Amino acid sequence: MGEGVPRDQTQAARWFRKAADQGDAMAQSGLGKAYATGEGVPRDLAQAAHWFRKAADQGDATAQGRLGVMYFDGVGVPQDYVQAYMWLNLSASQGIKPAAEERDKVAQRMTPTQIAEARKLARDRKPKPER
Repeated sequence: MGEGVPRDQTQAARWFRKAADQGDAMAQSGLGKAYATGEGVPRDLAQAAHWFRKAADQGDATAQGRLGVMYFDGVGVPQDYVQAYMWLNLSASQGIKPAAEERDKVAQRMTPTQIAEARKLARDRKPKPER
């Protein structure tokens, strides 16, 4: 257990891991957040992106938004505005208002061709349930 980390956060991360390993998107998103913030596990942005991606691939709107911000900022993943816009657009389409605001910030840095590519990727993307 990390020094200064409350036991309940460490225990919560363990439970998130068990459920996440079984394909639970909400747990995967929670584990991603734990890695992003260092709550109950060592802070690791690449691991955060990994778990957000697993949840986002299943259609978890919160994970999609968080992953989009990571691509926009280039933290835990290479900076990629097309990927950022696509994930934020998917999240926004599920009613996540902050994702729509972030998507619009990303769009200001993109060419019309990049925006069209990101929109097509978002349209063509189907949630992939884990087995």
